[in-house]
Amino acid sequence: MKLIQVKELQARFGLEVLAAEERLDRSIGKARAYRPGLEFTGYFDFFPQEHVQVLGKKEITYLHRLTDEERNHHIGNIVKYHPPCFVVTSGQSGLKYLTKYCEQEGIPLLRTKEPTSAFLSMLDAFLLKALAQEIAIHGVCMNVSGIGVLLRGKSGVGKSETAHTLIRRGHRLVADDIVVLKKLSAQTLLGSHNEKTKEFLALRSVGLVNVVRLYGRGAFQDETRITLDIELTKWRDNELNNELELEEKTVDYMGVRIPHIEIQLQPGRDVAGLIEAAANSWYLKQQGYSAAEEFMKRLEQ
Repeated sequence: MKLIQVKELQARFGLEVLAAEERLDRSIGKARAYRPGLEFTGYFDFFPQEHVQVLGKKEITYLHRLTDEERNHHIGNIVKYHPPCFVVTSGQSGLKYLTKYCEQEGIPLLRTKEPTSAFLSMLDAFLLKALAQEIAIHGVCMNVSGIGVLLRGKSGVGKSETAHTLIRRGHRLVADDIVVLKKLSAQTLLGSHNEKTKEFLALRSVGLVNVVRLYGRGAFQDETRITLDIELTKWRDNELNNELELEEKTVDYMGVRIPHIEIQLQPGRDVAGLIEAAANSWYLKQQGYSAAEEFMKRLEQ
């Protein structure tokens, strides 16, 4: 299971540390934050103690209204479960009782000025990506007309050169050579770079080029949702290459199935144009149109 430390959360959102600063190395392993509610009444049967605990105005106002004895009792009950950390939103103050117990138990207490709903949205999005299952594969990742495309093929087949042509046509590079794939859900696969290769494209006979320096910010983006897997292969003679199969081919990455097509290479073929056509065709299918299905209907008529 992938883990991050509380200090990564603190640094990402610039959170103020109110207690247990020396314990920012505590681990976070769950991708959703939690707002304790019933737990303040003593009900802990389903308390997700491994999640980041967020305390908004509703929770803090409730605690403020309790007597010292009641407040100490409720806070004491929660901290004994040792969640990774507590985050107080909206810059709320008067937290001496929270600070006391968090210091005693070594649980970081953090604070943000952001409103609760806005902070929760940002926090969940960050944790989902940071804790996502991931793999690294050899290939090129592009965003073609807003569609995430993964280009694969043997070394030297022309993936990077094809990517360069696509960039010249106004599309965006995400990653070259090493593509990091993150599984965000059973249907969502995110493609990104590994930081070291960010903005770089390796072209044989030319070397490394920085696409942002050459072509501007519009030539690159950090990540994209992968919706199409394209494999570039050498041309094979005596093989039918006009496929009219209605059943979509797919490839599996960490349990996420992605539509897959193969493009055979031959001198003179406009590979970049074929990739653009494949991406646009995929988009039309999402809108409910299939050229192959329409063609078959015409044959039947």
